[in-house]
Amino acid sequence: MKLWEKGFEIDKQIEQFTVGNDREIDLHIAKYDIAASLAHAKMLGKTGIISQTESEQLQEGLLALAKQVDSKTFVIEAQYEDVHSKIEAELIQKYGDVGKKIHTARSRNDQVLVALQLYYKENLLAIKTLTKSFFETLLNLAETHKDTLLPGYTHLQVAMPSSFGLWFSAYAEVLIDDVQLLNAALRTVDQNPLGSAAGYGSSFSIDREFTTKEMGFQTLKYNVVAAQMGRGKNERTLAAVLGSLANTLSRFAMDICLYLSQNFGFISFPDTLTTGSSIMPHKKNPDVFELIRGKCNKIQALQTEMILITNNLPSGYHRDFQLLKENMIGAIEEMKATLSIFNHCMQQIQVVDIDMNDEKYKYLFTVDAINSLVESGTSFREAYKKVGTQIEEGTYRSGPPKKHTHMGSTGNLCLQEIRRKWDKV
Repeated sequence: MKLWEKGFEIDKQIEQFTVGNDREIDLHIAKYDIAASLAHAKMLGKTGIISQTESEQLQEGLLALAKQVDSKTFVIEAQYEDVHSKIEAELIQKYGDVGKKIHTARSRNDQVLVALQLYYKENLLAIKTLTKSFFETLLNLAETHKDTLLPGYTHLQVAMPSSFGLWFSAYAEVLIDDVQLLNAALRTVDQNPLGSAAGYGSSFSIDREFTTKEMGFQTLKYNVVAAQMGRGKNERTLAAVLGSLANTLSRFAMDICLYLSQNFGFISFPDTLTTGSSIMPHKKNPDVFELIRGKCNKIQALQTEMILITNNLPSGYHRDFQLLKENMIGAIEEMKATLSIFNHCMQQIQVVDIDMNDEKYKYLFTVDAINSLVESGTSFREAYKKVGTQIEEGTYRSGPPKKHTHMGSTGNLCLQEIRRKWDKV
């Protein structure tokens, strides 16, 4: 069944090319299409466009389908073009002509839009929840290891003293920036497009405010053309937001891969979280973090894809939009899985007590030495030259590390302030 059938068969090659793998992808949005259809059926009955009895029959049928989705027994067979045609066919099979009335005053265009936006909304909230769990893990690690020194690097060369507390809480605070963007994306998709039909509204006296409240949207996308223009615009916004979060996770994963290597040796994980080599029995490979890095870099590339598909499309619907769905949904599902596995692994991280007297760290405290001279009355420029000369002549000797006390430094992590900042977003 196809929602646009007119009584003739379409060329099979054309059908396969245009339908693609919508049936598989649409299983992700079946729940949301049913929810939107329920709101639509209630509205049709409320406004008298169909009878109350017909509305109740449609609601009954849709609720039965919702149970199938919940129990994972809902399938979209090959004879159906997508989830929308499957749902309508089920209603027709059960209620005859009444089932055919579910499509009154709407188009597949606004059906797809509203189902996707409900999916985006719920899953952005899920990503926020997973990010919060990850944030809490990192802040707890920062508190536990706040006094454990860690060499800081610039240009991948030993630079200044850092700490594990500083490292963990740095990524925790950067996650707040990502959540700010997630909130903006949520506001963007939290606008009801149902009622825009094919992009130019309907001659029926529908009640769009009713469906907005029924589906839990914050507001309407009032202009029907603007509602249709949300297709593509939403995906570009979401891709940018997911890319920002993916960038944070990929950089963190790269740090972990470095710090796990023998040349650094700052951290470890239980053997159960690492993998081995087929020929080198000593290997403990950080495969999970390498995959996190790769998957997150792939998600960052999504924004370019969304831009290129939609960049020069005029207003109104175009079939190009179908191509946005697969990789957008895939990226959202991948992000949820990545956050979950990353958090699971970080809860088992093992911090190594690093020997700061090791020869390779002998210049780690040069800035502290300069600052000690400044505190004794030497100008910074003269102190810098003096320590630099000592290094050149081989007479530099590292003194005891100074305590860093300003806000956000190793001795004053401001963990409670970071937590309050999180609470605000």
